[in-house]
Amino acid sequence: MRCYASYALSLLGSVHIAHRPMFVSVEPASVCQLRCPECPVGQGGVSRQNSAVRPPFMSSEVWQRTLHEIKRYAHTVQFYFQGEPLLNPNLPQMISQAHSEGLYTIVSTNAQAMTETMAEALVGAGLDRIIVSMDGLTEESYNAYRAGGSLAKTKEALRMLRAAKRRLRATITIELQVLRLRTNEQEWQDFERQYKSLGADTLTFKTAQLYNYTHGHPLMPSDPRYSRYIATANSSSYHRRPLHRGCLRVWSGVVITTEGKVLPCCYDKAHAYAYGNIMNAPLRELFSNEKALAFRRAALRETPQICQECWR
Repeated sequence: MRCYASYALSLLGSVHIAHRPMFVSVEPASVCQLRCPECPVGQGGVSRQNSAVRPPFMSSEVWQRTLHEIKRYAHTVQFYFQGEPLLNPNLPQMISQAHSEGLYTIVSTNAQAMTETMAEALVGAGLDRIIVSMDGLTEESYNAYRAGGSLAKTKEALRMLRAAKRRLRATITIELQVLRLRTNEQEWQDFERQYKSLGADTLTFKTAQLYNYTHGHPLMPSDPRYSRYIATANSSSYHRRPLHRGCLRVWSGVVITTEGKVLPCCYDKAHAYAYGNIMNAPLRELFSNEKALAFRRAALRETPQICQECWR
């Protein structure tokens, strides 16, 4: 109630924070084994460039500091940001600890590192929801985006998760997530028909973020209804769909990186708007410090750069 009241007052011109984050996204790993064309990690972007100063995995110290704080007021912890969460060997333990504190837990993964042991550990840890990315139903359409990955491994991961769910009689939700791309648009109806037989409980389609889209992009769907970008009147160029200013997410949650930086949301991939580091100050202070308030004012007034790529 405090969060929504604060957000409403901010829309009326009074940016004041009197609440704590409702959800927190933590980054178990800042590295990934795939080379997805629109991902800064996969293409050697900021995460890989800063690998000398960015730890590949979230340390126990950063995680314990985070959990100690958020268990008092948050309701959800998401275990993903830029890298591949399953590469962190401590992920099941992190989930178990969050679950024991009554937090709703979510993991999003490319599933390439899934094993029978990992599936059993994730489900057994009390994970509430796992999102498995699979952007094609053939190896060709899958690898058009998930470069370096294997569709067969993804299908096997879904099978292992479903088996672990049944064996442990768990309530985990297995969600299959598909990017809407030109390379897989002929398969969208097939996904709708097959997702349950593949092992998923639910299916989610998501529009794709593209970087060099001004003059079109080979991954852009043919149907403009399923793209974040629309053509000009003469179709000579494309522009981003208009966004509403003042996104609720920067009032309701934060992202915490492997090294403990606190970011406004998952689109701050270059850490340009960090509020500070949780190892240097409590999250409750960072969430409402002047950097955080300044970013929220900017989100209401001028739509910061990271917000211009958001799909919400």
